[in-house]
Amino acid sequence: MAAAKDKASAAREPSSDKKGNGAATVPALSKDQELFAFREMLMIRRFEEKAGQMYGMGLIGGFCHLYIGQEAVVVGMQMTLKEGDQVITGYRDHGHMLACGMDPKGVMAELTGRAHGYSKGKGGSMHMFSAEKGFYGGHGIVGAMVPLGTGLAFSNKYRGHDNFTVTYLGDCANNQREVYESFNMAKLWKLPVV
Repeated sequence: MAAAKDKASAAREPSSDKKGNGAATVPALSKDQELFAFREMLMIRRFEEKAGQMYGMGLIGGFCHLYIGQEAVVVGMQMTLKEGDQVITGYRDHGHMLACGMDPKGVMAELTGRAHGYSKGKGGSMHMFSAEKGFYGGHGIVGAMVPLGTGLAFSNKYRGHDNFTVTYLGDCANNQREVYESFNMAKLWKLPVV
C-alpha cells in the first residue's frame, strides 16, 4: 500500500488549463493510482456495508454513522497527503480511519466493543484515534473538529514543520461559532486555509 501511495503522491500538483489562465485542472492519474484509489474506495464501501449490517443485527452498540457514498472524497484527499500530515473529522469517520491506513480488523473490533479495538472497545464508532497513522479522531460534537484541526495546523507552524492538516466538516458545522472563531485564529496566525 505504501508504494501505491507514493505513486499516488506523484499526482499532487495541479496543472494549469490549456488556455494558460492558471485555473487548476484535475491531475492525470496513472493506471496504478487509479487501481489504488478504486481498491481503497471499494474496501471502505464493503466495510461500511458490513458495519451497517452488523448494526442492524445489534452487534454494534451506540451510534454507527456510515460513510457510504463519500468514499471518493477521503481517498482522493489521502492520495495528496504525505507522511506526517494529519486528518481530523466529525462522527462519520470509519472511511477516514481506513483511508489513513488503520487496520480494518482493529476498527471493526472497536465498533463491536472488543478489547483489541483502537480504543480498547470503549470508544465505539465516534471515538477512535491513531497518532501514528495521523488520524486525530472523529468528533461527535458538530463543528468540534475545526478548532482542534486549527490547533494541529498551528502546532505544525510553531514547530517549523511543513505538514498539512485536513479538517473535514459537513454542512451543519458551517454555521457553528467555533468554525468562524477558528478561521479568525487561522488568519491571525497566518495559517493557509483552503
